[in-house]
Amino acid sequence: MKRRTKGLLAAAVVGLSVTALCALDPRLTVRTYTVSTHKLSAPVRLALVTDLHSCRYGQGQEELLTALDQAAPDVVLLGGDIVDDQLPEEPAWTFLEAAARRYVTCYVTGNHEFWSGQVEEIKEKMARLGVIVLEGEAMPLVLDGQFFLIAGVDDPEAGEGVWQEQLSACAAAADETHVSLLLSHRPERVSAYTGLGFDLVLAGHAHGGQWRLPGLVNGLLAPNQGLFPAYTGGCYQLDDTTHMIVSRGLARESTRVPRLFNRPELVLVDLEPA
Repeated sequence: MKRRTKGLLAAAVVGLSVTALCALDPRLTVRTYTVSTHKLSAPVRLALVTDLHSCRYGQGQEELLTALDQAAPDVVLLGGDIVDDQLPEEPAWTFLEAAARRYVTCYVTGNHEFWSGQVEEIKEKMARLGVIVLEGEAMPLVLDGQFFLIAGVDDPEAGEGVWQEQLSACAAAADETHVSLLLSHRPERVSAYTGLGFDLVLAGHAHGGQWRLPGLVNGLLAPNQGLFPAYTGGCYQLDDTTHMIVSRGLARESTRVPRLFNRPELVLVDLEPA
């Protein structure tokens, strides 16, 4: 009887240890979403990088850069909170310098860049690296021989009036003929994005709901959404023409509580002809 009890205890310990390792797994994962559109004649790949928060991914950010290089995107979209307001900035700039050398790269701010008190300096440094900083503009780009409009807005920390003006300016530029994308840090503002004519909205901010317990599809808690948030990671249909893709982000050591069943992710979006 004692031997059986010890065996059950040992099995329970092993089971709990394995579960804990899986739950707290901090390794980078790559998640791919596919969206079809009649506005394309050839496929295009986007890479969405959000919520890095100055976290480290190996020496010289090799792990993250290797994943990006293996994906070989046509454009890299930085969805805010790349530079943290508390952790040292160096890992973020190491990644940005390398990414901007290799890829067309576009950026919008997140709330933490504003909280740093250095948002204008961050934007200026991004621009010096060759990153396209979007502040309410729609930038025309040709990707794999096809015309795109990539629009972007600052985080609402810029001011609610500023955010609304920027969004209106971006919506006015949306093109019914060509693919129009909106890059915005905040996923919870779906009512503002709906009906504007964008084919795709790309966001982050929610960190996957932090704890993605079994049965809690969208996670436990997200900023600006509270408990059991609706938009934390995945592809959502906002209206007849608009999808929103939300990245769970790359934050690891910057978070106050560890991620649970919620590995950090690099998101790829494959746009394919319908």
